Amino acid sequence: MSASDLVVVIAAFVLICGFTALIVVLLRVHDTLRDLREDVVDLRAETTPLLLEMRNTTDAARETVDEARNDLERFDKVLGSAEAIGDAVGGRVARTAFSSPAIKAAGLAKGTSRAWSRLRGKPIERSLIVPDPSATGNVIDVSNHREKAPERRRRRA
Repeated sequence: MSASDLVVVIAAFVLICGFTALIVVLLRVHDTLRDLREDVVDLRAETTPLLLEMRNTTDAARETVDEARNDLERFDKVLGSAEAIGDAVGGRVARTAFSSPAIKAAGLAKGTSRAWSRLRGKPIERSLIVPDPSATGNVIDVSNHREKAPERRRRRA
């Protein structure tokens, strides 16, 4: 056997060892992939019911949130109505509470000024409100009331 034949035999042996190692590695990779596939199947079997339950829970939560939102909108409308009613009642109560004393105070002030004018001997000035001709609505014209109605005088008791 010559040196070249020895080199060929050694190279063949090294190649056979290399291919054997490669086959062993590929078989281990194949076994690992088979185990991984089995684990993926098991994982899918376990997670599918959990995902379905989570979807159902999410749908139920979404329905609950929508219902709560609708209830909140209705409550907001009711609260707005209650505030409007409260404001209206408060305004009406204030008007009722202050209108009578205000009218009485205005009457007392006018009566006092007339009495003071009479005591001083000055004639009583009566002012008439002349309506604005451009105004619309209920306007009573009292500008010529002296011509139409007879003059009335009160007697002192």
